[in-house]
Amino acid sequence: MAQTKPSTRERLLDIAEAGVLAKGFGATSIEEIISEAGISKNGFFYHFRDKNELARALLQRYLDTEEALLDDVFSRARELHGDPLHSFLIGLKLLSEMMADLPNGHPGCLVATFTYSERMFDRDVRELNRNAVLIWRARFLKMLEEIAATYSPRDDVDLRSLADMISNTVEGGIVLSKAVGQPQILSEQLLLLRSYVRLLFEPVEARAAPTN
Repeated sequence: MAQTKPSTRERLLDIAEAGVLAKGFGATSIEEIISEAGISKNGFFYHFRDKNELARALLQRYLDTEEALLDDVFSRARELHGDPLHSFLIGLKLLSEMMADLPNGHPGCLVATFTYSERMFDRDVRELNRNAVLIWRARFLKMLEEIAATYSPRDDVDLRSLADMISNTVEGGIVLSKAVGQPQILSEQLLLLRSYVRLLFEPVEARAAPTN
């Protein structure tokens, strides 16, 4: 089956995202985007009023993609196991395997990239970026609260901080992977996080029980 050709708008977003992740938003010019896309400057401004609107569209598309990915991974995990702890551990394993399958590693996080240069953006873009982090926190916190309702944590841990730790592990894993050129680090960090969550919540007798 023939692949559907991306729209001009999507092509512009693809080119812009690759440039931003490679060298930052400020160093990615409209001129180079339209040159690679093979359109005029008027063609660019037909789709985006200015560079801030491009930034907002880039970030929203990235967030929508990430949310869909997380929805899919943890929904599949819940189908595999109805228990909140074990489905969460399965979800982290699936996510780790997905990251390990990326041949060149994770391309980078636009939320982190935009945070480092937030003064370049208007209030709407900054607020969208902030809300993305809060949405991730709320997602993981809801899962952790469900786990804690069934399994008492073995340490005095603040669940909101633990939810943030999940995001930090992913973001930090991306940075480490890119910094040292070892794509597998992100996958390894996710597995370590999984081990910590398991040790924190799983009863000792469950870990000691023999496996068939």
